[in-house]
Amino acid sequence: MHKLSVVLFSLISLHTMAQTEEAPHSHRMGRALKFPNVPGYHVMKCDLHMHTVFSDGAVWPDIRVAEALMDGLDAISLTEHLEYQPHKADIPHPDRNRSYELALKEAKDHHLLIIRGSEITRKMPPGHNNAVFIEDANKMLISDSVEVFREAKRQNAFTFWNHPMWVSQRPDGMATLTPMHKMLIKEKLLDGIEVVNDGSYSDEALQIALDNNLTIMGTSDVHKLVDWTFGVPKGGHRPITLVFSKDTTAAGIKEGLMNRRTVAFFKDLLIGRDEYLVPLVKESLKITSAKYRAKTTVLDIEIENLTSSAFTLKNKSKYTFDSHSDLVTIPAGGKVTIEVKTVNKINSVELSFEVLNAINAPNSHPTVSWSTQTKL
Repeated sequence: MHKLSVVLFSLISLHTMAQTEEAPHSHRMGRALKFPNVPGYHVMKCDLHMHTVFSDGAVWPDIRVAEALMDGLDAISLTEHLEYQPHKADIPHPDRNRSYELALKEAKDHHLLIIRGSEITRKMPPGHNNAVFIEDANKMLISDSVEVFREAKRQNAFTFWNHPMWVSQRPDGMATLTPMHKMLIKEKLLDGIEVVNDGSYSDEALQIALDNNLTIMGTSDVHKLVDWTFGVPKGGHRPITLVFSKDTTAAGIKEGLMNRRTVAFFKDLLIGRDEYLVPLVKESLKITSAKYRAKTTVLDIEIENLTSSAFTLKNKSKYTFDSHSDLVTIPAGGKVTIEVKTVNKINSVELSFEVLNAINAPNSHPTVSWSTQTKL
């Protein structure tokens, strides 16, 4: 049996056992993460920050490929620490590209893009930063903390600041822009920032992204098994970055990242700029029917959720509902019927909701509207 098949079988068996013994999976659509494309763009599911035994992770690179395939991802990057190599006594490897090469070989017969990347691992500032789409990780073994960014840019990399809210480097948990980071941004050596990393979300990092025109990123930074780290058998999911790409290639993903066309997905939250967040929400929820109940002016509207994220909506339209309050939850992959009191029968209706599980700025949520024809 092919090695990847063995890995997948083992992971599926583990996943099934956990479901049986602990709790049923809450995602009606299954494990694979699903989001619709939006007009003009493919929505590519990417995790561009993770580790294996080739730095401080606990698994071989082929496990990362198997997990990504099970999660339905489009692209991953094994961003091993350049400077931090705690397993080198057991797994000596002078070539910092080795993890990437093993993953690339494992994924060759599958629709999964493997992006070459590395983690620049320094004290604060500049802290930890990822460089992805690099050409050679070995050339980035540079002691100077600014020159290593320049080398990444010589390799045409996309760079982003990792976990700026990490309490090990920011004891107050507050992502804070330092003079060095301001210089890196000014010299176009830093392109993005993680607003989501592992189990953490940062309003402060999001504001830094908005204020400095940085790409909004969400990553797993996974070191052990994805299932265990993020509670997948219980309905959890890894954090990812949704990249709005003009095509399904690695070059398309990079172009999307460089032009800040992203939304981070984290614990059923969607975090991004309105320009991309609103179209994603509109495509994610679809009105599948709108018809009046017999002998009433109550309009039953069925809304279907096409994604892996539950949506929480707050009514902002001029209508009230018959069986719901102003808060409506639509489960991942599910359908909900709301009963709209239009008072008089009308040919079309527009509903507006504040999308509470979507974040476009700290303490701010977009309002999105849907229109539909009614069946009288």
